[in-house]
Amino acid sequence: MQYNPSDIETKWQAFWDAERSFEPADDLTKPKKYVLSMFPYPSGRIHMGHVRNYTIGDAFARYYRQQGLNVLHPIGWDSFGMPAENAAIKHGVHPKKWTYENIDYMRKELATLGLSFSKEREFATSDPLYTKFEQGFIIDLFEKGLLYRKKAFLNWCPHDLTVLANEQVVDGCCWRCDTPIVKKEMHQYYLRITDYADELIDDLEQLEKGWPKQVLSMQENWIGRSSGLEFTLHLEEHSKKRLRDAFDGFEVYTTRPDTIYGVSYTALAPEHELVTYMIDNGLLSTETAAEINAMKNSSSIDRQKEKHGVALGINVVHPLTGKPVPVWVANFVLMDYGSGAVMAVPAHDERDYDFATKYDLPITPVIAHPEAGVVEGKAMTEPGMLFNSGEFSEMMSDAAKEAIIAHFESEGIGKRVTNYRLKDWGISRQRYWGAPIPLIHCPTCGIVPEKKENLPVELPDDVEITGEGNPLEHHPTWKHCSCPKCGGAAERETDTMDTFIQSSWYFLRYTAGRDTWEKAAFDKEELAYWMNVDHYIGGIEHAILHLLYSRFFTKALRDLGYVDVKEPFERLLTQGMVLKDGAKMSKSKGNTVDPDALIEKYGADTARLFILFAAPPTQELEWNDSAVEGAYRFLRRFYDRSEKAAVTETLPEIDHASLSKEEKAARKKVYEALARANDVFGERYTFNTMIAGVMEAMNALNEQENEAVWTEAYWVLTSLMEPIVPHVCWEISDRLFGRKNLGEQTVKEEVFALDTITLGVSVNGKNRGQIDVAPSASKEEMIEAAKAVIPQWLEGKTVVKEIVVPNKLVNIVVK
Repeated sequence: MQYNPSDIETKWQAFWDAERSFEPADDLTKPKKYVLSMFPYPSGRIHMGHVRNYTIGDAFARYYRQQGLNVLHPIGWDSFGMPAENAAIKHGVHPKKWTYENIDYMRKELATLGLSFSKEREFATSDPLYTKFEQGFIIDLFEKGLLYRKKAFLNWCPHDLTVLANEQVVDGCCWRCDTPIVKKEMHQYYLRITDYADELIDDLEQLEKGWPKQVLSMQENWIGRSSGLEFTLHLEEHSKKRLRDAFDGFEVYTTRPDTIYGVSYTALAPEHELVTYMIDNGLLSTETAAEINAMKNSSSIDRQKEKHGVALGINVVHPLTGKPVPVWVANFVLMDYGSGAVMAVPAHDERDYDFATKYDLPITPVIAHPEAGVVEGKAMTEPGMLFNSGEFSEMMSDAAKEAIIAHFESEGIGKRVTNYRLKDWGISRQRYWGAPIPLIHCPTCGIVPEKKENLPVELPDDVEITGEGNPLEHHPTWKHCSCPKCGGAAERETDTMDTFIQSSWYFLRYTAGRDTWEKAAFDKEELAYWMNVDHYIGGIEHAILHLLYSRFFTKALRDLGYVDVKEPFERLLTQGMVLKDGAKMSKSKGNTVDPDALIEKYGADTARLFILFAAPPTQELEWNDSAVEGAYRFLRRFYDRSEKAAVTETLPEIDHASLSKEEKAARKKVYEALARANDVFGERYTFNTMIAGVMEAMNALNEQENEAVWTEAYWVLTSLMEPIVPHVCWEISDRLFGRKNLGEQTVKEEVFALDTITLGVSVNGKNRGQIDVAPSASKEEMIEAAKAVIPQWLEGKTVVKEIVVPNKLVNIVVK
């Protein structure tokens, strides 16, 4: 026979489609598994990262089907987003046309990999039906108070011309285009994710068995729960008068109250309301106001590089010493965190130290290092013993923190507060290709939700996308409507939703069966059956953005009464990147590999085998052309040598005791591979070790010619390799076994029974040889066999002692 992957793969892909082979059963009493790989953005072509992600998920899905489980393994398209608009600008094509043409092409590409997706539950997040249900959730969130609108300084991407959530700013840059962001004051809709901060942290404990520790740590750090002291720094009287009594002071928060006696200045964000008041009311010089405005307009990353500030010429009063403390504006203070004001302790904070050094501000140490004492020339940030701290001197930092907070509370000048790094999720985007926010601005009634019977609010198709502003804002008719409450003239909200909204509940939508699909987003009974997702597969880059948002959105939908799910993803597998020449594959680096060309040359099974064999799924994978060739050669041998097996519809009965040493060794390797496969799918996910076990079994089979042993081997090996290389395994199984073997396999323990055991033989502790004996051999038989192989070491000697260490060695002591 000749291995022709193109013919084999086309044949079986057509068969699976015709038979609806991968649609989950409607029987909600069967044991289930829900396997999900993060759905793709329809960019136009799949890449090797897609191949790895979906091959891993497919291996799980196929394995669980073999175990007789009801498997949900869906696919969809995260189809709203910026690239479609950029394509519209660049190529003059409508975003919808570009998106859906890409979906059609990529769907065909994924099909060539033989992925066992449910096609009947496929959808795109830009489909009107999906938008309808999503807008219904948004209205409910608005009416419950979990969605609100306010004006604030926001993260603005000057390249993509849209606002970004805090989580979408990476090292001060846009998560998508890497452009440094700037601050811009705008209205924005927010989801109250902070209301769930404690639950989001506390429930991480439930995920410890199934999620990577790194992801759990990243989420905990991002939420950033901390306990500290909050208090007001009151303005000196003359400073209050300068501000026309508009302010009494401002609040600050610190996790280091033990350093409070070291405060030598305080710093405000350029956007702080007190600073804005001074500029607007002409209380600062033109030059100072210009410097502050320049800080506002610089990117977050620039604001963190070089410290810069200006003095406001006002003072606050230290809450414990009563001494004046100067107030500065500093570029490193951000309104995103805390109150936009900090108490600065340069002796014990590196950032504060750098600023104080630059502007020659006092540096007052108040904590001594436990070993080095008072540290000079740098900030001493470790805890230690307080000094120059009034009644708290000679206390250690931990004790002093508690004592100082207690003092503030007893005096009524401050309080213990739990704070969070997490801020509410800003979901407004000033772009066209997104789900419209279903709210209406009425001059009489204010912000009013659209009536649910009018959903979905769809995007107009007749738009001109130039990259200048939001096309919805400039559309001649779309935004003009009647108020659902009073019937008067009103305008639709022209901001669209952050696309992370769509990916925050898509996994719930997949649970909807055929009877539910058109009527509701999902059904509680079906949700209860399918959720949680048993295996969720995707990149670690989604640890904060998508995974945190999905956890929050699930909890919010629970509180709206839609779901009874607390955590959506039981197990999370974060696959490593695919590298070539040591770098992540990208067009700009010129190091990409085209999956279409790879499949055309070698077949999908070769691509799947290489991708799962080259490295464990959680590790980076370095592309290797010769290893791809090796995978193809192995499959060709695997196919060719199936001729050595007999045609049968039952597993052959073999008398193991009657086999030769080589035949027994071959059987043992086959069942070792099976045992390893069960371990890999159950716990370890190291597909490479399982595949290596199959290769070892094939090598052992080549050492013997017993047809029954070959037949049994192919019965087992085509079954356990089917999740990895399904096409060739279905082809072999169909020809040899009528596909009767493609199911759960049982390890035969008899093959692990040893005919002999090997023992080392030593004389006076020195190795002198080895023997093979029956496992049932007595101590005396072992000693006699040992003496028989070392006569030269016993000649002329007297045996003093004979020691047998079971299963290891025989030691003869002589003199």
